Amino acid sequence: MTLTTDSRSTAGSAGSAAPSGPSAGATDRSTSRPTLDPAERSRLERAFRVPRARFLLGLPIAALLLIWSFNGAEFNFIKLGDGAVNMGEFLSRLLPPDFSKIGTILALLLETFQMAVVGTVLGAVLSLLVAFGASSNIAPKWVYYPTRWVMNIIRSVPDLVFALMFVSAVGLGPFAGILAMTLGSIGSIGKIFAEAMEQVDRGPVVAMEAVGASKRQVIQYGILPQSAPLLTSYTLLLFEGNVRGATILGLVGAGGIGLELTTAMRMYDYGHLSAIIICIIVLVTAIDQGSALIRRRIT
Repeated sequence: MTLTTDSRSTAGSAGSAAPSGPSAGATDRSTSRPTLDPAERSRLERAFRVPRARFLLGLPIAALLLIWSFNGAEFNFIKLGDGAVNMGEFLSRLLPPDFSKIGTILALLLETFQMAVVGTVLGAVLSLLVAFGASSNIAPKWVYYPTRWVMNIIRSVPDLVFALMFVSAVGLGPFAGILAMTLGSIGSIGKIFAEAMEQVDRGPVVAMEAVGASKRQVIQYGILPQSAPLLTSYTLLLFEGNVRGATILGLVGAGGIGLELTTAMRMYDYGHLSAIIICIIVLVTAIDQGSALIRRRIT
């Protein structure tokens, strides 16, 4: 009997000592709360500190560079204000728009759209191939640097120059514009593709290399899957740019609606010019909305 009583009293005292109810859960959560690593805490706190001295020193240098550029480029707000009247007069000439040649406008817009589609597909494929050689985590040094130099040269040449070159080679028409867009894409979007592949997480790549995966397997299973959303988004951006670019390439006879746009300006046919501009705006806006929808789907 004594043993039973002692055991009950011991159990009762133990039960009264142990916390119960919500306070016990709160105690467990407080004791098991994760602690922040000191190095990570220091990094987070440093992000909200006052800028360092070298940053403050760079501000006046950047301001001087900006002022120097404004002066060199002869940028003048006063002159812009004085010319606002002339701009208003020019815009007033665009009203009302003349849609009497809407059939011609739509046909040329369709040609512009087709040029952009073909130029984007060819440009994206070639840019992806070139990007493999321009990615520092894929290509060796002897391939990486020459590829980057070639892309820099292509990017430095305006698309109108390429269009003139291809017009002289294959004649007037959309084919020359497609070739110009394709070649110009390699310099611009190829660089972005390469940087997207360089920014992938190195963990899966190192793991695959550690188990003896080949370079093709590393690219196929480690790099491309991670960079695919960015590559798709940049391809859509390239398509939007090619639609706008195709309207410019027509100025030199490389197809699209650009030639009709130039003709309307030279003939001072402002109503027809206004109708062309409105149709271009509608097309570009529709493509932009479609691209935004696709980006939301892939992200």
